[in-house]
Amino acid sequence: MSITRSNKQTALVVGANGVIGSRLIEHLVTLPDWDVIGLSRRGGEDGANGKLRHVAVDLLDAGDARARLAPLEHVTHVFYAAYQHRPSWSELVAPNLAMLQHTVEAVEASAPGLRHVSLMQGYKVYGGHLGPFKTPARETDAQFMPPEFMFDQQRWLEQRQRECARRWNWSAMRPAVVGGAALGNPMNLALAIAMYAVMSKALGLPLRFPGKPGAYDKLVEMTDADLLAKATVWAATSEAGANQAFNIGNGDLFRWSEMWPKIAHYFGMEVGPPLPLNLADVMSDKAPLWQRIAEAHALAPHAYESLSSWGFADFVFSWDYDMFGDGSKARRFGFHDYVETERMFYRLFDEFRARKIIPWS
Repeated sequence: MSITRSNKQTALVVGANGVIGSRLIEHLVTLPDWDVIGLSRRGGEDGANGKLRHVAVDLLDAGDARARLAPLEHVTHVFYAAYQHRPSWSELVAPNLAMLQHTVEAVEASAPGLRHVSLMQGYKVYGGHLGPFKTPARETDAQFMPPEFMFDQQRWLEQRQRECARRWNWSAMRPAVVGGAALGNPMNLALAIAMYAVMSKALGLPLRFPGKPGAYDKLVEMTDADLLAKATVWAATSEAGANQAFNIGNGDLFRWSEMWPKIAHYFGMEVGPPLPLNLADVMSDKAPLWQRIAEAHALAPHAYESLSSWGFADFVFSWDYDMFGDGSKARRFGFHDYVETERMFYRLFDEFRARKIIPWS
């Protein structure tokens, strides 16, 4: 049951331009009792009839964070979905922990009404990025040998809450691969698949699954960004969600061997036999091809480099082991929404077409 509030709530969404953060903002501005502040390095456009404003900030700089967040005295909920990439697992810890610390410390100092901090995590918590791991993964599973920045973030958040006499609570959301429509993000699998299909079709090729041979028939799970947004707000505003971690998946599992022919059919293509390809390599020279496609179909003027997520697609398609979690805890605690993954892909592809990111034909 949601907590009833007599006063308006203000969400600070950190990582506002990412796949997760942008969709969370879109969801929050539709709710009647929320104002929203989007936080990111490059900022954004205010809107939603005065309900949304953006703040540009460098969260790696503690001084800039304090200065930019000092006026945000009405923040009641922090939704943290920011991420800084580094070339190794150990190098990820310091910047990603620092950004969270700078955010929470600055908000605590300026917003006496802070009630909740929501931390976005993922299946890296279970070691899913390292190799075969125990499935279904559960929130109670033991941690593995660090480094892993998500461990450091959660430990720090729990300790900070205790130091602050528990005047606010926290939640940790653990989605699978997120399906969303935000651009300029290095982890947009749906867009990578769509672009790969469009260019394969333009070259007269069938749609081949480009991953490892063993990845084609393993069980995989995804999380729709819309569903994740709803679950994140639920956990942040319900008594049941306080100080809990939740796996959030669409509610179904699939194998690429079943999903890939359906994706090919959507794009009007034949399916070719799987063939391992390093997309980051083989797609690196395809900017001229994409430019010809964009001109022929009057697509929106987005740079090829800003759209492609080939490295992330290679990462996902390399999973020659099952990748899914147990989502029953969220249901037991009160969140019951679900999404059919096949329909999620079609909806995202339709949105890319409607926004002239990929062609209709």
